[in-house]
Amino acid sequence: MSRATATTSGGNVLSKEQFTQRRLGRRLIQLYAGLALYGASMALLVEAGLGLAPWIVLDEGLAELTGLTIGVTVILVGAVVLLLWIPLRQRPGLGTVSNVFVIGLTMDATLAAVPDARTLAVRVPLVVGGILLNGVATGLYIAARFGPGPRDGLMTGLHQRTGRSIRLIRTAIELAVVATGFVLGGTVGVGTVLYALAIGPLSQLFLRVFAVPTASGSTVVATGPSQRAILPR
Repeated sequence: MSRATATTSGGNVLSKEQFTQRRLGRRLIQLYAGLALYGASMALLVEAGLGLAPWIVLDEGLAELTGLTIGVTVILVGAVVLLLWIPLRQRPGLGTVSNVFVIGLTMDATLAAVPDARTLAVRVPLVVGGILLNGVATGLYIAARFGPGPRDGLMTGLHQRTGRSIRLIRTAIELAVVATGFVLGGTVGVGTVLYALAIGPLSQLFLRVFAVPTASGSTVVATGPSQRAILPR
């Protein structure tokens, strides 16, 4: 009986088991590198002070209200959103649980390491760099295919339960989140607008760049309705 094999991009022939193990290792690296970079990119936007991504506006507003660090509020909000998955019958994966903790911890670590940005000449590059890095991080994290982040799962769960479009559900959630965050003292500004305009195309680009090849040699970015969402915000 012949043994199933797969050919790598370099032309090496591996058994199916070897290929699966190598692919799993790559996916794990992508997952945690992506989540860490995601947290770092959000910290850069916070440091720039020119506007944040909608969910981070809420996290910052809650941090101002409670006195907790923004990284801790990211973790707490993620945990609360996960509870909302229960009535929506969403199933978390490794990426879902890791998302809750890794992004918040790396945000706090980056904020502690990066000096305060006081001049516009520094703050503008921080915004641009933060958005670009977030696109890279999103491509790494989502393409690893270990499950959506808590906020993505809320969005896709509502889509499945209500039958409304992903676009409508996402827009409604983002508007509610950014409005609440703004009322609580979160930073809304030009960076929020730039993020909203740029993150979709950047995410789509890097999802393709970091797509993990399958044993048949093809690449898969996301499968199933629970992974339609682009961002783990």
